[in-house]
Amino acid sequence: MSGFERDTRTMRVIATFTGFEADLLRSLASQIVELLRNERAEPPTPSADPFEALTAEFSGASTVPDDPVLARLFPVAYPADEDAAADFRRFTEGALRDGKAAAAALVIDTLEEGGLPPELDQDGLMVDVELDEASAETWMRAFTDIRLALATRLGVEADDEHYWHSLPDDDPRAQAHDIYEWVGYLQETLVEALTR
Repeated sequence: MSGFERDTRTMRVIATFTGFEADLLRSLASQIVELLRNERAEPPTPSADPFEALTAEFSGASTVPDDPVLARLFPVAYPADEDAAADFRRFTEGALRDGKAAAAALVIDTLEEGGLPPELDQDGLMVDVELDEASAETWMRAFTDIRLALATRLGVEADDEHYWHSLPDDDPRAQAHDIYEWVGYLQETLVEALTR
């Protein structure tokens, strides 16, 4: 398993993944896109107020999402002011969802452009990824969202490494936590490659 490096000749950020690793990343990114699209930030019902009707296309849901992962991805902006928090969410969450979905979709597209087939059916496949700075920053944001989603589903908390490392290797929670740590490793090497 290797991470990201800076190609000093092209100054682009590169990585090589096994077919399994690339397919796993595609699956994680696809799950983020699906989650963001399945529970949408729906605009409110039509209003008789002319101003609200005019701005309805820029409006979305004003309540915290039901799904704990979405609630973590879109935290309350103003915990002490319920009305301000609702207004902020209504006018920003839709665009934030679109941005997060686009970041995850870029991960998928880049892996497939690097040679990952729609169905992984061959051994020994290697997938090369080459990112310009803007794409690398987008991948970094996607990694953040994937890690937040995994941490939320697993119940990861600060300073609980001992618990995770005490689980047997064949425990599905331990395996999921290994994936969480692996994505963190990739994100760390990506940051390091960008700052060189």
